[in-house]
Amino acid sequence: MSGRQDRGVTQTEQPSTTSPVAPRVHPAWWVALVAFLVLIGAAGFRATPGVLIDPLHDEFGWSRGSISFAVSVNLLLYGFTAPFATALMERYGIRRVVCGALVLISTGSGLTVWMDSQWQLVLCWGVLVGLGAGSMALAFSATIAGRWFVARRGLVTGVLTAGGAAGNLVFLPVVGLLVEGPGWRAAAVAVSLCALAVVPLVIWLLRDRPEDLGVRPYGAGDDYVTPPEAPPGAARRAVGALVSAARTRVFWLLAASFAICGASTNGLIGTHFVPGAHEHGMPVPVAASLLALIGVFDLIGTVFSGWLTDRYDPRRLLAVYYALRGLSLLFLPALFADSVHPSMLFFVIFYGLDWVATVPPTIALCREHFGEEGGVVFGWVLASHQLGAAVVAFGAGLIRDVTGSYDLAWTSAGVLCAVAAVSVMLVGGRGGKNLLRAEPSSS
Repeated sequence: MSGRQDRGVTQTEQPSTTSPVAPRVHPAWWVALVAFLVLIGAAGFRATPGVLIDPLHDEFGWSRGSISFAVSVNLLLYGFTAPFATALMERYGIRRVVCGALVLISTGSGLTVWMDSQWQLVLCWGVLVGLGAGSMALAFSATIAGRWFVARRGLVTGVLTAGGAAGNLVFLPVVGLLVEGPGWRAAAVAVSLCALAVVPLVIWLLRDRPEDLGVRPYGAGDDYVTPPEAPPGAARRAVGALVSAARTRVFWLLAASFAICGASTNGLIGTHFVPGAHEHGMPVPVAASLLALIGVFDLIGTVFSGWLTDRYDPRRLLAVYYALRGLSLLFLPALFADSVHPSMLFFVIFYGLDWVATVPPTIALCREHFGEEGGVVFGWVLASHQLGAAVVAFGAGLIRDVTGSYDLAWTSAGVLCAVAAVSVMLVGGRGGKNLLRAEPSSS
């Protein structure tokens, strides 16, 4: 037997609200806390590639471009798995999908200690970890926020999105020290074990829907109606949502701007900041700590962005975020040195506040324009984010091999951010129609 009856609530039943003792804390907040911890655990290996580029280059003699190609596969699969993972979560449950994803990350990371050729790097680092990470990507945050919250969705989305930043904060300094000490293999094993350790927590505490506990989502009123079961065919639904959304100009504007977002964050800074700083004489643990510090301010900026998204036009927020990010990247080449100085710290703070602050307003625009399919559509927008990240992760490695410097990569990303700032302002404002239920514009 499947469906709502498995959870003890039929599709037409309303959750009981007559319990004599109401919980002091709504269960949605506990679920959000567990999801936050899961995202921290899953972020470990995604934070590792930039720290390992130089050690792998030194040990195996592989070019930075070829190592970056494995990172590109990782980022690409991370993005294109997300739409299907969202649909699978809605059909088969969050816990099953998340547990499987964590096991994939742990397996991929652990197997890298025995690799001796580049195809193994692509398989373990690129394919296995990419699939696992993509199944728990930002679409996971959107699913939790959409199912468990009616009020405070923007804030919760920001907090969950910041889980990845917190993962960087926890793992990057440790990974950097392990690389400098026992070596990169010890770092890979540590990340593998951390990802696997999260699985029991997910099985024990994470719940798929409020109906599992006989409650309404946080902030839902008496008129709340339990959503219907997702129809069979998760892949078909994901592709169908893409086909419908792709007929609209809004989708392409969001996808293009979010591709630039991925290019200027995960693809460039997330992958190449540590080797870029190291080539100027900065020790790897110090550079990794700076990248972790970016994660600290990313945590603050993303939560604040979620709060702002509940109150202000998300288009204008995105335009400001992209413009400021582009400005900071244009100044970055002049800031590298063999030690930390005040100007670099200012960049870390300024850039960190903006790292994934773009996520809450982008999710809000997807919900606004695509209605109930907004979560799945955001999965495809996220795929464009990772496509941009994959292209730049590989391209920046090639630029370093050919020119001997990353300078062209930093400045090009800054110019692209200006393009993104203009693009998001062309998206319709609040109150727009649900584009998946209306005829696409002929313009």
